[in-house]
Amino acid sequence: MTGYYYWLIYNKKIRPSLAMWVFFTLAVGISLVTYMKQGDHSLWDNILNTTDLFFVSSVTVSILLFGDSSTRFNRFDIGCLLFVLLILAFWLFTQNHLITNLLVQGILVIAYFPVVSRMINTKVNSESYIIWGGMLLAAGLALISSKGDLAYIYSARAVISIVLLMALMFWTDRKYALIKK
Repeated sequence: MTGYYYWLIYNKKIRPSLAMWVFFTLAVGISLVTYMKQGDHSLWDNILNTTDLFFVSSVTVSILLFGDSSTRFNRFDIGCLLFVLLILAFWLFTQNHLITNLLVQGILVIAYFPVVSRMINTKVNSESYIIWGGMLLAAGLALISSKGDLAYIYSARAVISIVLLMALMFWTDRKYALIKK
């Protein structure tokens, strides 16, 4: 999936939001660290979180290298980033891994806001059904293999968020395709 996503970005077939993927990278990294520190877990106990870290950081780099100007941060994205940084500061000061991990799930929901905002404002779906479908499949499979409540919450949040994003993608495509005709 990572290679295909690179190809789509490089060839300007999709225009993913840089802010979304930066938030994903920060939150997924913090989520994995806090998950590991909260209990006696291995990287494989929360396999979705582990593989997500590689995926989201790679996508972020590809957007930085090959994304067009519409993928860059705007004022809305900066506001979301401030909220993300507040949660990061909370963790650094309290070292409360459980609460931070739960707050990070909020960051991972907030991470969708930039792409949702852009889709609503531009009336264009700039995302790939194949990529998001693959991520939905991975998240669904991870629900089965997750070990511990935090791993389950991570996977369940991913499934719900992806389903909602894909519904918006479909709605955007249907509504604005009809208007163009």
